Amino acid sequence: MSTPVIGVLALQGDVREHLAALAEAGAAARPVRRAEELAEVDGLVIPGGESTTMSKLAVIFGLLEPLRERVRGGMPTYGTCAGMIMLADKLLDARDDQETLGGIDMIVRRNAFGRQNESFEAAVDFTGIEGGPVEGVFIRAPWVESVGGDVEVLATHEDHIVAVRQGHVIATSFHPELTGDHRVHRLFVDTVRNGD
Repeated sequence: MSTPVIGVLALQGDVREHLAALAEAGAAARPVRRAEELAEVDGLVIPGGESTTMSKLAVIFGLLEPLRERVRGGMPTYGTCAGMIMLADKLLDARDDQETLGGIDMIVRRNAFGRQNESFEAAVDFTGIEGGPVEGVFIRAPWVESVGGDVEVLATHEDHIVAVRQGHVIATSFHPELTGDHRVHRLFVDTVRNGD
């Protein structure tokens, strides 16, 4: 598959920025709001935003179970910030009614790096990406408290896990779509293209 079709979950969050980054990285990118649109994509990005709102909207739009089925079925998926939270098997500091998709054997702490006014940028060494550190934009960012044995840690910041991979599923605490550096998106597009 030379040009994979990759969707961006378009219920809430920084959808437009991901669509642009995916296009720059060589994918045919399209928004996904309905189950029939989800069925047409080779991979999916779950953007940053507000994870509680995103999970509620996924229920309202009838997308929660189709999303779970596709992720469990091996669809390559990449989550940033709130998307990382959505892909966690377990959450800390979440509302009791918050739903996740699962997909990565990890425990994620919501808003771990602080509130909106404590947002920051930092250079992050990222395993599997050449050319030096990537610029991480951390906005009310989570971190990963712990991972299972099948999860590869791709990046840390100040001794906290901020990027992981399990099979075809990748998650980052930070927002690479908000920088001009599309190497993380290229890594994901290659994952979709190569099926690895």
